[in-house]
Amino acid sequence: MSIEQEFDSNFRYVLVAARRARQLQNGAEPLVNAKSRKACRVAQDEIAAGKIAYVKPDDAKVLKPEVEAPDVPRFVS
Repeated sequence: MSIEQEFDSNFRYVLVAARRARQLQNGAEPLVNAKSRKACRVAQDEIAAGKIAYVKPDDAKVLKPEVEAPDVPRFVS
């Protein structure tokens, strides 16, 4: 695993901001003085200030379980 500061996609940025916002809603102290009291905005301000990092696993494989499916019916015309 590696600790990342920069985001490789907007999706990851949203995930990290949402997780930090949830922590703030559950009582975590803000790491920056923000103008807003909204958790989402405070989380974005913390990310912009470089106070938030995330852990990215080295092995980014997505394992999907194999599901047996019936044969696909074939229609003859």
